[in-house]
Amino acid sequence: MATVLKLGGSVITHKHRPEALAGPALDDAADAIASAMASGDVSDLVVVHGGGSFGHHHASKHGVSKTDGSQDAGAAVEIHAAMKTLNDFVLARLHDRDVPAVPVHPFSVASRDRDGSLDLPTRQVETMLGEGFVPVLHGDVVAHEGSGVTILSGDEAVTAVAQGIDADRVGFCSTVPGVLDDDEAVIPEIRSYVEVADYLGGSDSTDVTGGMAGKVRALLDLGAPASIFGPEALRAFLAGETPGTRIDGK
Repeated sequence: MATVLKLGGSVITHKHRPEALAGPALDDAADAIASAMASGDVSDLVVVHGGGSFGHHHASKHGVSKTDGSQDAGAAVEIHAAMKTLNDFVLARLHDRDVPAVPVHPFSVASRDRDGSLDLPTRQVETMLGEGFVPVLHGDVVAHEGSGVTILSGDEAVTAVAQGIDADRVGFCSTVPGVLDDDEAVIPEIRSYVEVADYLGGSDSTDVTGGMAGKVRALLDLGAPASIFGPEALRAFLAGETPGTRIDGK
């Protein structure tokens, strides 16, 4: 059973400080993943992580977003290099726990058409899973026809990979226990964006990919059940439960 897990950039980094890793939080996530794989609770696992204070900081500095591009090669390389550095940290933590993680860098394989449509091939991810690896993707820059490079969010990567490999379960590990209403209570289920539009704002720090609103939209577009939950519920999700907010756009 294929599972796609998104580790939010706000979970594994300190988003208010450029390139600041949240080491203990990343350790906890790696522990949960390693434990779930060792127990057999999860087997075919794809991990996607956000940019946090690594990618978002450099993208914001260069004015690059999902819609605003740049034809400056230096900017593209700087943003990608920051994301690769964060990816290396994630891989190292997983390797320390004998998780067979391998990198997949979207900049090398993904692209956008002129209208913004994303093409992220997933055959290599399927092959990696078949060989017993844990592919680890991340938000990145991608070539965008007519715009140089734009940002591919980790949320978009989750959607593309989940659809491409026909994932059975999708989970977003965020800094909050789910999507919250005006009373800070977790909304148990979302079936359309209109239901929760009034509750969704942007991120409280530099984020060029849409914050919680972007996450909800991405999961509704997925067309399959998914969950948004906090770090404390990661082990429950990996054990097969549906913690936090269930999102089902079907």
